[in-house]
This record gives sequence, structure tokens and C-alpha cells, in this order.
Amino acid sequence: MWAALYTPLVRRPPLPRLVLPALLTPALLASCAARSDAFKPRIVVTSPDGGAASNTGSFVVSGYVLDDQGVRSLKVQGVNVPLEAAGEKIQPFSFRTLIRGANATYTIEATDVSGNTSTLPFQVRVDTVKPGVKVTRLERSGQTIRLSGVATDDQKVVEVMVDGTRLNITPGARVEFYAETNGVYADVSVRDAAGNVVKLRAR
Repeated sequence: MWAALYTPLVRRPPLPRLVLPALLTPALLASCAARSDAFKPRIVVTSPDGGAASNTGSFVVSGYVLDDQGVRSLKVQGVNVPLEAAGEKIQPFSFRTLIRGANATYTIEATDVSGNTSTLPFQVRVDTVKPGVKVTRLERSGQTIRLSGVATDDQKVVEVMVDGTRLNITPGARVEFYAETNGVYADVSVRDAAGNVVKLRAR
């Protein structure tokens, strides 16, 4: 009776060791990571604003490249642009233009560490046309001057100053402004996106 209840222990063979195939190399792992990274670098130009500058022929273009894995390289017109630290996720850059004529297009190409590439055709142009400014109303009360006016530009007005104080404006082709200052007159200064400046003394 006891013999029927007894089950002898059976020694099972050891589990086979897990061996990675020889083909699973670091290069293959990097290739798989590259295929999983679908985010292309983003190229942003911050200056000159709107691609226009008042300097004839040569001026500096600045910006940055953003990538979630890291930026490996940057080229402009096929020529490598030095990066501060290759592999960083945000890479600032700058290069100097050399324009023969009124405008030119520069091809900016960025590549991330996974090999993804983005291209930005950036058009730059020389804008030597100064903005316009007109004082539409001026009032005096003792030494206080209150004035209203309009600044215009064929591209964009980016700054209005009265007696050296920068006013809070919304940049655009037409900008209305108001200011209060002290003195006998008020000096108004307007700057467009290309850097052209016009000045007016309101009395």
C-alpha cells in the first residue's frame, strides 16, 4: 500500500544556457535604435528676423537645431558648420552670408545621431528701406508730453522707442503707439526687422 503512494524523484536535465547570436552586434543594436528614432532634427533661424538685413552683401545668420536624441552635424551649402558639442540635443549655430545681389537662398542641413536628416531652404535678402513714422497727436501739460503715432514698414516694425524708452508693441507692418515723456520735445526712434532705423523729433 505504501509503495503505491511513493513516486520516485526524477532528475530533470538542466535548462540550456541562453546564448546571444553572434549577429547581435553593437552595430546591429545601433541600427535598430536608428530605425526606432523617427524624429527628425528641427532647424530654427532666430536672426535676422524674417530673413532680411540692412547690411549689404554680408551679415550673420544665427539659430539652433533641436533633436530628442542629439545633433551630430550641421551643413550650410554642403559645408560643415562647427558645433559647440556634437551629440547635444540643442545646438546653436551661426554663419556669415555673402550675397551678390538683393537676395540669396542658403540650404541648411542637420543630421541627428541616428542619421535622420532635415533640410531648411532659408532665403535671405538685403533690405535697405527705412521704416516710416508719423506723430498723429501731441499734447503738452507743463513739462509732460503725451504723444500718439504710427510706425510702418514694408516688412515688419520690431521696435519703437521714445526718449530712449522702449515701448511695448506688437511687431507688424503697421504699429500704433502711445507714450508719455517729459521735456520740451520727444525723440522717437523706429527700427524694422532688418535693422534699419528712422528717427523723429516731435515738438
